[in-house]
Amino acid sequence: MLLNTLDRDASITILGSTGSIGESTLAVARHIENLSIFALTAKSNVTTLLSQCLEFTPRYAVLVDSQSANTLAEALRSAGCETKVLVGREALEEVASDSQVDMVMAAIVGAAGLAPTLAAAKSGKRLLLANKEALVMTGDILMDAARQNGSTLLPIDSEHNAIFQCLPTVAEGIGASQVKFVDKIVLTASGGPFLDTPLDQFAVITPAQACAHPVWSMGSKISVDSATMMNKGLEFIEACFLFGLSADQVEVIIHPQSIIHSMVHYSDGSVLAQMASPDMRVPIAHCIAWPQRITTEAPRLNLAAAKTLEFREPDLVRFRCLSLGMEAARVRGTAPALLNAANEESVSAFLAGRLSFNRIAEINADVMAQIPCEPAVSLAIIIEADSRARSLANSLINNG
Repeated sequence: MLLNTLDRDASITILGSTGSIGESTLAVARHIENLSIFALTAKSNVTTLLSQCLEFTPRYAVLVDSQSANTLAEALRSAGCETKVLVGREALEEVASDSQVDMVMAAIVGAAGLAPTLAAAKSGKRLLLANKEALVMTGDILMDAARQNGSTLLPIDSEHNAIFQCLPTVAEGIGASQVKFVDKIVLTASGGPFLDTPLDQFAVITPAQACAHPVWSMGSKISVDSATMMNKGLEFIEACFLFGLSADQVEVIIHPQSIIHSMVHYSDGSVLAQMASPDMRVPIAHCIAWPQRITTEAPRLNLAAAKTLEFREPDLVRFRCLSLGMEAARVRGTAPALLNAANEESVSAFLAGRLSFNRIAEINADVMAQIPCEPAVSLAIIIEADSRARSLANSLINNG
C-alpha cells in the first residue's frame, strides 16, 4: 500500500468534504500516515459524510442542515463511531479556527465558504484554497488577513497551483516577492464542452450537457462555470489578488488537452510551465506536503501518448463570462463580488431549468452594469454588494 509521511504530524479540517475536491483530498490523506482528520463538513449530504466518518473517524463532523445533522448523529451512534456532530454555519468557523488544526482545505463552493475561509486565515492556519469565490469576493481583505496572522495560503486550483510551482519558493507561501522578475502569467483553459458548438445552439443547451466536461470531473456548479468559462473569469480575478499582479499581467489561453496547467513568463524571456495529468490529487498533494513532495496515485503524464498540445486564443464573444471576469479584475472594488453573486444565482437558475444557458452571461452583465461599483474597504460593504447583486439577478431571471 502506498504510504507517505509528512515532515511533522499534522491535522486537517476539510470544509466541503463530500464534494469532488473534498473527496480527492481524502484520497490523498488516505495515504499519509501522520495526517489526522480533525473535522469533515458538508451542507446536507448525510450518506457520503457518514461513510467518510466511519473510515476516518474525525473528531467532528459538521452539517449546515439541522435535520441532516440529527440523522447523521443517530447513524454514528448506531455504528459506535465517536465522531461528534456539530450543526450550523457557525460550527464551520469553529472547526476551521480550532487551535488543534494545522491546515484547512477550503472546498465549499460559492459564497457560503467565505466565513470559514476567513476564520482559517485569521487563525493562522495553512489554508489550502480551493474556494475561488472567497478570494474573488474579498480580495485584499483575505490576503491581508492571511499575511497579518501568519497564515500560509496555498492555491488548490490547478492553474494557480501551477503558477505557484513555477515561481521561486518563499517560506511564507504566496507573496509579492515571488513575482519580482515576472512579466506575465498565462492561465490555461480547456474551453469546456462547448468550445466548438455553434453559437445559435447555446439557447437549447441543457444542464446535463453543460455538466459533461470533456476532461475534468467536477461538481455541477463548477462544471457549468467551466462551460461558460466563468470559472476562468473568476480565476483571472483570483490570480491578480493571489500573486499581486495587475490585470494586464494575466492572460488566458485555450488548451483543450489540460496538460499544461499554466505558465509564467519571466523578464529574461524564459517561460516556465507546470505539466501533469488532469487530476486534482496532484495540486492537493503538493499543498498538503509543501515544501515537501509526496507520492500520489494520479496517472503519470505520457507526452508521447498525448501526441498534440493545442493552443488558441479565447473567443470573448463566445465566452462573454470570461470577458466579464477580466473587466471585474481591472475595476476591482466590489465588481468581483457583484459578478460572483450574479453568476451564482444565474447558474442556480439554469440548473433548475428556469434560465437558458445563453442567458447566464446576460444576467451577469446586466447586474454589473446596473449596480455601481464601490471601493471594497470592508467586509460589510462586500456583503451588501453581494446581497444587492443576488436580488437584482433574481429579479431579472424571474422577469424573463
